[in-house]
Amino acid sequence: MKRHEQPRYGLARVLSKRGALSRRRAAECIRAGRVRVEGRVVRDPEAPTALDATITLDGERVEPVERIVLALNKRRGWVCTASDEKGRATIYEALAQAPDLPWLFPVGRLDRASEGLILLSNDTALSARILDPERGPPKTYHLKLRGRFDPLLLRRWEEGIEDGGELLRAFELALLRQGPRSFWLAVRLKGGRNRQLRRMAAASGHEVERLIRVAIGGLSLGPLGKGAWRRLREEEELALLFAKPPPLIPPSA
Repeated sequence: MKRHEQPRYGLARVLSKRGALSRRRAAECIRAGRVRVEGRVVRDPEAPTALDATITLDGERVEPVERIVLALNKRRGWVCTASDEKGRATIYEALAQAPDLPWLFPVGRLDRASEGLILLSNDTALSARILDPERGPPKTYHLKLRGRFDPLLLRRWEEGIEDGGELLRAFELALLRQGPRSFWLAVRLKGGRNRQLRRMAAASGHEVERLIRVAIGGLSLGPLGKGAWRRLREEEELALLFAKPPPLIPPSA
């Protein structure tokens, strides 16, 4: 790359970065001939494009938008995608009454049966920082397991459980409460694998009854209602994402 030359990205990615629409939807519009770059129709979603290029969609200029980060309390049953081929409800149900928001993408995933804190944003750089397996913030979960609690479970999960050729470990964990038929754990993961907690539970002979993400880094879910969302305050709360996480067991517990 020549000195002072701006880096280029695929056109669909540039549109997504500007918060206009998802990368998949952008690709559809581009192939349909609805997008112009510097006045010229471009039909290749991967066409190299400068971030500051003049881009129009259906004749309207697509300008970069301000950074937005939302905290959403995901309901059980929602999937973390813009549209679902099976017609299932998605996390975007929560944003139906907020038409003025730009396109926002989920930062990471929670599976359909899981609940709790998930972020949506139009900032790809922030998303990459949060999802970085080495330097990203840990995620904290509350996990209800069917069966009787065995104190050895904590040690096994800290040391690691092998599943499918992967060593799955908990960064931190603690018993929250127990009953005759089930118990709750607080678990903190660093760079978690796909469905990690469910896989660890199954390998330990337990069935997951509930799985709730309660914090990302130092940002807690707090009193946010199920299916509700709120916008994070730029300076105060975005910094919490990379701050010290809350105690696994609150002092009042």
